[in-house]
Amino acid sequence: QVQLVESGGGLVRAGGSLRVSCAASGILFRNFDMGWYRQAPGNERELVAVISTGGSTNYADSVKGRFTISRDNAKNTVYLQMNYLKAEDTAVYYCNAFSRWSRDTYWGQGTQVTVSS
Repeated sequence: QVQLVESGGGLVRAGGSLRVSCAASGILFRNFDMGWYRQAPGNERELVAVISTGGSTNYADSVKGRFTISRDNAKNTVYLQMNYLKAEDTAVYYCNAFSRWSRDTYWGQGTQVTVSS
């Protein structure tokens, strides 16, 4: 059974920092690209950042220079370090695992991040 469990969300003031984590089980973690998406009320889910199996990263323009995605294959965990948070970063953040080989994709349940202005 595949599980992606996010943690680390919460309430933070604008300008502050937060790190969210996603622990994966039931998959061969090192074979999956890992991503963070977010969805704010009334908006569609959008890509925030992705890290490939080889460690290459891509970011949405809105978070470049402020957010950093990383992975620890030994711990089957992906992280999103969020700095200089803004009110518009408020959303539910979802972890995603995607296999370019099998096209399998899995989602976590999400963790709420709220930034007060």
